[in-house]
Amino acid sequence: MSFTSNYRVCEGREIHYTEWGAGRPEVVIAWHGLARTGRDMDEIAAHLAPRYRVICPDTIGRGLSEWSPAPENEYCLEFYGRLAVALVDQLGIGETHWLGTSMGGALGIRLAAGALKGRIRRLVLNDIGPKLGAAAVERIRTYAGSPAQFDRVGELEQYFRTVYKPFGWLSDEQWRRLTETSTRRTSEGKVTPHYDPNMVLQFTHHPHDYDQWEAWDAIGVPTLCLRGESSDLLLPEVAEAMRSRGPRAVVVTIPGCGHAPALNVPEQFALVERFLNGARG
Repeated sequence: MSFTSNYRVCEGREIHYTEWGAGRPEVVIAWHGLARTGRDMDEIAAHLAPRYRVICPDTIGRGLSEWSPAPENEYCLEFYGRLAVALVDQLGIGETHWLGTSMGGALGIRLAAGALKGRIRRLVLNDIGPKLGAAAVERIRTYAGSPAQFDRVGELEQYFRTVYKPFGWLSDEQWRRLTETSTRRTSEGKVTPHYDPNMVLQFTHHPHDYDQWEAWDAIGVPTLCLRGESSDLLLPEVAEAMRSRGPRAVVVTIPGCGHAPALNVPEQFALVERFLNGARG
């Protein structure tokens, strides 16, 4: 299943997204994690495309989307939410399912309780909840705020294989595609991950962005949460609380993964597809 590459100006910023399954009546918005790009969703989008129209945006400051000229103000869930609503409206989408990995899932929590309440029909969270593990936040800030630089793409791939080992199993082809879809050259000719390092300003200028129990308790749609069994971001006690309050999520542990499952193998496809097709558990 092929995709198209597209651009829209939302809230004054150019946003890139890929679209799979164009013309399908049901829609899935698939939103990536903090330091990643929409191309992380290639495998799951291709799998869902025979039934769903799947939209995979690059968040502002990531991938092919515009970098923010006001990073202190715009790299935050409030502005990402405004971008998301503008994109959904421009694409003529009334109702949608939401599939979000890490930051993309946190954005889904915010929108399902707020600006897209009543328009998000089912919510799938990939290793994210209404509260983050502090150690994981510090780990992510450390590597994401000072992105590595290398002379060769092959060296960057080896770096990705190390830092993203918690994603679980990826084939050699998938590791190469992950690398090639999230690489840019610096002005000095080095290769580095394809995002604006200033995006970590979210943690200092918006320190409570990911404290979302109030939003969680306001969600009223069926919710599935996939948790990597060794995740340090979505802690077991938080996942357990997610089962008993708010939308009372179905929580499924994904073996062999930490933060966050790559959504790239048949077992993970099946969990997501079955839930979107109407299963509750």
